[in-house]
Amino acid sequence: MKKKFKHTLKSHANSYICYMEKKYIFELEMKVRDYEVDAEGIVNNARYLHYMEHTRHEFCEWAGMTFRDMCSRGIFPVLNKVTIEYKVPLGLGERFKSCLNIARKGPRFMFYQDIYNMKGDLVAKAEVSCVTMVDGRLTRGDEIAHCFEKFL
Repeated sequence: MKKKFKHTLKSHANSYICYMEKKYIFELEMKVRDYEVDAEGIVNNARYLHYMEHTRHEFCEWAGMTFRDMCSRGIFPVLNKVTIEYKVPLGLGERFKSCLNIARKGPRFMFYQDIYNMKGDLVAKAEVSCVTMVDGRLTRGDEIAHCFEKFL
């Protein structure tokens, strides 16, 4: 199902802001850099995972706990499953928006992530499952749940 957008031109930088019908708890705008494209001039598939990881890390910092904070306390969020579906490629210099929602399923934190180009097309969507390790042992994730409780 394609998401519908309303486009509004910003007065500065001549870029578009996309307003999505689907609500997200966190959004991050980024731009494709030259070293992220392949010989065809499109973003390499693995880069989308990097964009989504960067979005999760920025979300954690925004929510109150950086990845560095977690690691310094011996708390290590570990991905245990990623499912990604590619829809439309991004190209060199293209701006895009990486969006995120979060849910909790038992010990797992589920990140539902979508990337949109500035025309409003869904570029990629992913379901990312993350578990928490403390001192090398799997936990129920309560060590970081307090940071996300208002979003769950």
